[in-house]
Amino acid sequence: MAVEVKELLEAGVHFGHLTRKWDPNMAPYVYMERNGIHIINLYKTAAKIEEAGAALSKIANSGRKILFVATKKQAKDIVAEKAGAINMPYITERWPGGMLTNFVTIRKAVKKMATIDRMKKDGTFMTLSKKERLQVDRLRAKLEKNLGSISDMTRLPGALFVVDIKREHIAIKEAQKLNIPIFAMVDTNSDPRQVDYVIPANDDASKSIDKILTHVASAVSKGLADRKAEKEASAASANEAPAPKKEAAPKAKAAPVKAAVANEEEE
Repeated sequence: MAVEVKELLEAGVHFGHLTRKWDPNMAPYVYMERNGIHIINLYKTAAKIEEAGAALSKIANSGRKILFVATKKQAKDIVAEKAGAINMPYITERWPGGMLTNFVTIRKAVKKMATIDRMKKDGTFMTLSKKERLQVDRLRAKLEKNLGSISDMTRLPGALFVVDIKREHIAIKEAQKLNIPIFAMVDTNSDPRQVDYVIPANDDASKSIDKILTHVASAVSKGLADRKAEKEASAASANEAPAPKKEAAPKAKAAPVKAAVANEEEE
């Protein structure tokens, strides 16, 4: 999906923060100042969306997961919808400390959810007292709220996509420590040097977040579709039976022929 500057403009992607709150490292992405607010250069935003999209598509094609992170109110529902539609993990509640750097412990918590579900299926749950059942239900609900969206993420993600890097600074630091590529919407009040793939954009307006996430999800979806097509093509070629080889015609024995010729000459 090509990125049109006009649609970015209509979604308000160009509105930055107050000039007094800006980070000077965002200067290359600022077009101008208007009424005390910085205006983002949307031509650069469009180019950066395409660059980030190509990289995300490759990661999705390789079979790695992309973890979407957005805990701010105006981004939560949008990220949950877009990431859920392409079957990617996401964090929209509080970022669990050590989510990446202590991934083993997080996996244990996710497995605890599966254990509780098993207990309910095999009837073990009903053998507990009423108080214990209530405690287990509360624990299950809490785990589902915080970690339910990453239950399918069995290993560290191939990349992180963040909305508002100032708010999600802990997630950024953990990803940096583990050399996980970071893709992010970066507003004029943030430092773009913390991110590998910068998308300069308004990260406060829901319309702007929705527009950027639509393009990002589309790129990831393309990578997944290409991966599926490649798998199907390789499976089809593996199922095709090899063509039967033609048997070579038996060679005539030379010795008896020579003998017959020699007998004719003698006669």
